[in-house]
Amino acid sequence: MRMKRSGERGSANVKFLIVIVILAAGAYAGYLYIPVAFQAHAYKDLMQHYADVTVTQGYPPSWAGEQLAKSAAEYNVPANAVIMPAQRDNRIEVRVQFVRPIEFPGYTYNYEFDETVKSTAFLAFK
Repeated sequence: MRMKRSGERGSANVKFLIVIVILAAGAYAGYLYIPVAFQAHAYKDLMQHYADVTVTQGYPPSWAGEQLAKSAAEYNVPANAVIMPAQRDNRIEVRVQFVRPIEFPGYTYNYEFDETVKSTAFLAFK
């Protein structure tokens, strides 16, 4: 005896298509997001470097801010980024804030970068 399975015909194809669409959307979102996140992480490392150099060389805190502003274009940091260098407890603190929009089809995600780095404590001279 054979049962009629006409309602099941093609269901595997539809499920496969749905999975492929979901995977493609995830891959495209990663394609747009990952470079922005990577550049932000690299810029945070640069912030730490300039904070350490500023304290070891005895430069004023504004020097770190100037160097970060010069490097902003290389890391795709927007021109309206807020860079606030300060000196606290014989250490240099640098805070950078900016919002970078990532445009997905039908949706714009605002990547918010708000990081503060402090120079390493053992580098500070008293």
